[in-house]
Amino acid sequence: MTRLTHPAQRDHAAIVREVALSPAAAGRSAFAASWRRSLLHHHIDPERRGDPARLTAAELRARSEASGLLVSVSGPVLDRLARAAGEAGCAVMLSDPEGLILDERIRAADAGHFHRSGLAPGADWSESAEGTNGIGTCLAERRPVMVLREQHFCARHTSLTCLGAPVFGPGAELAGVIDVSSVREDMAEGYARLIALTVQDAAQRIEADLFRAAFAGMRILAPEGAEDAAGGPSLLAIDRYDLIVGATRAARRGLGLDAALLGRLPARDLLREAPPAGLDQALRAELHRALARTGGNVSAAARELGIGRATFYRKLKALDPKR
Repeated sequence: MTRLTHPAQRDHAAIVREVALSPAAAGRSAFAASWRRSLLHHHIDPERRGDPARLTAAELRARSEASGLLVSVSGPVLDRLARAAGEAGCAVMLSDPEGLILDERIRAADAGHFHRSGLAPGADWSESAEGTNGIGTCLAERRPVMVLREQHFCARHTSLTCLGAPVFGPGAELAGVIDVSSVREDMAEGYARLIALTVQDAAQRIEADLFRAAFAGMRILAPEGAEDAAGGPSLLAIDRYDLIVGATRAARRGLGLDAALLGRLPARDLLREAPPAGLDQALRAELHRALARTGGNVSAAARELGIGRATFYRKLKALDPKR
């Protein structure tokens, strides 16, 4: 039996094609730019029907394991978000950096609505697979997005309101997306914006938890003056030698910190911190800072401190026998 396309879907698809094929429109609107990518780069038909393909349970487990700490660390945050959003009939989704949904928080009474829309674990919601949407477009543009019903590229997704926020990993890489979606027709834009702020806050909490888990045992510092306009937690990980070994995306941008300096830059040099307590601890940290500043060149580090190479080695061995 041939499945007929609803007139409203044909109208939406016609509007999408008209806007996507207009370079001028793409320059005026972020969603027009996404529509243009979806049509011309990804070659998606806005009238396409059928649900997204889903991975098997075994394949989904493998993808979840490949995401490392993301699923386990995000669990408590997703639970809190679901308690708030679930009362409004919303579904909470977690995707990996490729747009594949790894986990969900959804009330049993609402699951059917979302799963019929293709929003379910194992489904690919990248922009290349589903066009403009809260997960895929968030990943493509590396920023929070709010995609209201008719802003979706595919006509079959126009019943959804999707609010996505990116999660960045410990190395400032994209780790995934938190998405809250609604199928309620009475979801007002103002209310959706309030939920979007809660989604962004959840994404930032997960980012901070991922960073702390990745640098467990390190000193974690939130430096003053490292705020970033794009938001996100501003955190540094500092090892026992006072070297900065990790920095969140916001900290890197706020402090102008080059990733190549991680593991070589003393925290005291960047943050003007007071020296560590204790003479031995202070001397050991100073030796390692000098080594970091000179890229591990012992002779140069000794010259910087005004001592001989042999003296430098002797002090280092005495203060740090395991080195």
